[in-house]
Amino acid sequence: MRLFYACNDKAGKTNADLLSTNLDTSAKPGDDFFMYAVGGWIKKTPIPESESGWGIGNMVQDEIYNRLKKINEDAAGANNTEGTVNQKIGDFWKTAMDTVALDKAGLTPLQTDFDKITAIKNIADLLTVGADLKTKGVSCFFGDYVSQDDKNSEVMAYRLDQGGLGMPNRDYYFNTDERTVKVRAAYKEYVNKTFKQLGNDDATAQKNTDAIYTLETKLAKSSRKLEDLRDPYKNYNKMNWAGLTKIAPNVNWNDFAKNTGVVKVDSVIVGQPEFYTALSNEIEATDIEVWKNYLRFNLIRSYNGYLDKTSFTNAFEFRKSLTGAKEPRPRWKRVLDAEEGAIGEALGQLFVKEYFNETAKKRYTDMVEAIRDAYKERITKLSWMSDSTKQKAYDKLAKITKKVGYPDKWKDFSALKIDKSSFVGNMQRANLWWHNYEINKLGKPVDRTEWGMTPQTYNAYYNPSNNEIVLPAGIFAVPGFRDEELDDALVFGYECQHHWPRNYTWL
Repeated sequence: MRLFYACNDKAGKTNADLLSTNLDTSAKPGDDFFMYAVGGWIKKTPIPESESGWGIGNMVQDEIYNRLKKINEDAAGANNTEGTVNQKIGDFWKTAMDTVALDKAGLTPLQTDFDKITAIKNIADLLTVGADLKTKGVSCFFGDYVSQDDKNSEVMAYRLDQGGLGMPNRDYYFNTDERTVKVRAAYKEYVNKTFKQLGNDDATAQKNTDAIYTLETKLAKSSRKLEDLRDPYKNYNKMNWAGLTKIAPNVNWNDFAKNTGVVKVDSVIVGQPEFYTALSNEIEATDIEVWKNYLRFNLIRSYNGYLDKTSFTNAFEFRKSLTGAKEPRPRWKRVLDAEEGAIGEALGQLFVKEYFNETAKKRYTDMVEAIRDAYKERITKLSWMSDSTKQKAYDKLAKITKKVGYPDKWKDFSALKIDKSSFVGNMQRANLWWHNYEINKLGKPVDRTEWGMTPQTYNAYYNPSNNEIVLPAGIFAVPGFRDEELDDALVFGYECQHHWPRNYTWL
């Protein structure tokens, strides 16, 4: 962090020595060097009411937020050609920021889905509607996704995991510590408010709340604890569709697969088979009206951030018990978060055009190669590593694929309709686009050129399945400065000291 604070300002003058001003000399460096080094900054820097923590990462993220805000405002104010990235970004922003229209609409953007839920008469209908909602981003029943097979990285696999809960994991349903008890009470209050929002009177809302919570508790009881989810072998259970039907017979998996587009695989990886047996039992044993209310609640819960103020506030009051944040983030930041999930890579095209050009990409590509050379030199000088082991290390190091800044090939969002009619509509269509995008990977070769993060993301990752290190443009951002204003020495020191040792293990 020292090099970061030694930045030169735009006039070429060196900033004040912020390192010394942030010391806490009341702390003894031999006892607590962390507090000695940054304790002064901690004491004079309160955590914002909208955050659960604060540090340099938040400062960098704020810089990125402000850059993205300008991009969106510029796109929203321009006369864009229909179907272009600028049109999609501009219309997304304007629709999401129109709180007057959102409050006036209330829950009506979800009416078509409410009607489908109301029309459910049996288990087959329940699963059909549930499958439709899942393709549009509604969290219900269980978790499913597409990823590389853990035991064969050349194949894309369809994965089924436990899920269907309104709280983060099973422990919230059973732990008895003070914090968990408060979270549980806040969650029940949220469910209750949601049913009242749907028009239930007090007694009916409480009855429906109790029924939903009882159902979720049964699912939670058959969910694995966090520590049991850490064993990759126990959570890898490959089976064909007949095997899945055997452990969960009350789900017509052939129909579910057809309704969700999962038609190009003959096997699935089930993380927690016992959960699916419990879910199957509850699908038959739990009254269909309870399941319909379960879907109604999860529909609102999944879309609360894209609806009216009441929907968002009810959900935020519950989230406060989880995060400790006392107030929500500004709306414009929440809209950017939603946009990131919906069309983040489209937004990334505008981000890198303005803030991370080809010159910047080359700078950091060269930096990665310099670090690779340094690793090779260190391996050479290791006294404890045998020559044969060194050769294997050299080979792995040489084969690491680097992805820097932004993809060489962008995702094509031309088929995704984004307009000014409805925030929920934009999000539903985006969720469906992503669902189809992921499902269409099944039965095809693994695309090793794909990025798992958008260019504007302040983060990075190493993917062992592809032996690749991925460094989005956002990880290189320095608050208050454009990249071209920074010299190579500062950039190298800032990035290497601040990011690399913390985030990556290459060998």
